[in-house]
Amino acid sequence: MNLTKTEEMKRNGTKNRKKRKLWLKIIGGILGTLVLFMGIVFVVHAISNGVEKKKIEPYGQYVNVDGKKMNVLIQGSGEQTIVLLPGQGTPSPALDFKLLIDELSPNYKIVAIEPFGYGLSDETEKERTTENIVSEVHEAVQQLGIDRYVLMGHSIAGLYGASYVNTYPDEVLAFVGIDSSVPNQPGMDVKLPLKSMQFLQESGLMRLLKKVSGDPYGGLAFDEHTKEQMNLISNQVTSNPTMMDELRHLGSNFKNGEQLTYPNDLPLLLFVQSNNEHNEQWIPLHEEQVKQSAQGKMIPMEGSHYLHHTKFKEIAEEFKAYMKQIQ
Repeated sequence: MNLTKTEEMKRNGTKNRKKRKLWLKIIGGILGTLVLFMGIVFVVHAISNGVEKKKIEPYGQYVNVDGKKMNVLIQGSGEQTIVLLPGQGTPSPALDFKLLIDELSPNYKIVAIEPFGYGLSDETEKERTTENIVSEVHEAVQQLGIDRYVLMGHSIAGLYGASYVNTYPDEVLAFVGIDSSVPNQPGMDVKLPLKSMQFLQESGLMRLLKKVSGDPYGGLAFDEHTKEQMNLISNQVTSNPTMMDELRHLGSNFKNGEQLTYPNDLPLLLFVQSNNEHNEQWIPLHEEQVKQSAQGKMIPMEGSHYLHHTKFKEIAEEFKAYMKQIQ
């Protein structure tokens, strides 16, 4: 049967409409499933947050800083004091340092600071500039009546620590870095996807990703209770507004501090990741840094950026030996 041109066009038009309807149904179904999935993830996240918050067990003590509560953990009663500062984004600093604290506390008094937005400390709306962070940490130390101490810190504490020791030179006995940042290290002007990071956390997708990727503390020497508490706190504080503001200031903080050096008369001990595949200059940068100190020493260690998770015994022993040497 021969169809006229008009009839053929009508038939094709009908087929095209059916195809469009089918595709619209498929796309609508996918979107509906996605919306339902996101809704379930969000509700589970909200309910879990409420339940988990009640399971978090307090540790340490609060000090009043700038009208807010800053949490600090004090362990040990040695004559010398070590003030511990965390790396950027470490959810529960006092617990994260637990393995190292347990090694050092028989000989030293350890004061682990949880800056605003971290661990059990309050959040703050004050800008997360290096100056503000350093000032707040110093106020916490003053509130505790500590006037002479070793400053020890992980990661970005290398930047904050360089500012700290120059601001309060009469208080700090030595600086010890655990794979600590170097103020002039390259690549710190990168734009971070902060909105995406916040969305992942607030939507509950980050919780889901962590669930399917396994325990981040699995295989480490932490006891199961500590692992559970760290995961609970991580779900509460990760990507909170205070932490996000610190990341927002990351580039400017490094830019403003790129000329910072350690005083020549300040003992300087740096534990540095020797297998950093992302930055070939990591070891040379720290080698240059230890030259700033008349008593500078660098100790390369193979491991993750969180060296204190696996090398806590070695760090403690090397630190004690170094302190005997400089004294």
